[in-house]
Amino acid sequence: MKMASTSSMGDDLRAEYDESTFAGAVRGKYAEAYKSGTNIVRLAPDVAADFPNEQAVNDALRFVQKVVQDASRLTKRSL
Repeated sequence: MKMASTSSMGDDLRAEYDESTFAGAVRGKYAEAYKSGTNIVRLAPDVAADFPNEQAVNDALRFVQKVVQDASRLTKRSL
């Protein structure tokens, strides 16, 4: 997306904004940290509909982990 230059946008702020509030602002201050990785996962809407909250998602994933670990132990013993 092409950014408009400041000259075409104008330098006028709305009256309710205090320009001194932005004096120490740094654009993209956390961009590099965010790029390096986050632990946020977005669920597809159809999946999210089945989980009312964070705890429900975590419980389901822990159950899947346990099933995989148990299945792995069973197949190792039968060899």
